[in-house]
Amino acid sequence: MTTLPADTESAGSEASCCTHEADALVDDDTARELARVFKALGDPTRVKLLALITASAEGELCVCNLTEPVGLSQPTVSHHMKLLVEAGLVSREQRGRWAYYRPTTGALTQATRSLTG
Repeated sequence: MTTLPADTESAGSEASCCTHEADALVDDDTARELARVFKALGDPTRVKLLALITASAEGELCVCNLTEPVGLSQPTVSHHMKLLVEAGLVSREQRGRWAYYRPTTGALTQATRSLTG
């Protein structure tokens, strides 16, 4: 095992190896919104659903077209889609008895900007 030499010059100084960047902190509301977005994307099924909708040639998909690719029932897919809507990752439009979903870019773009500046 290699031992690194101790830095005796900075041991007594007030300098810290870690500086606190208060400006880099997000406020509580922003942190909650970021958590909602990332929590929605924290489930593999919701990531798949979002990818399916985003990849759609029509720019939208009916909930009836989302059940088979993920192998889940329509009520379960609807629950996942509700969480994606609440996180602002997709928008929902009701047409008769079917719901159609479109991807939105705002929530994910804003989440990225909030973290990277």
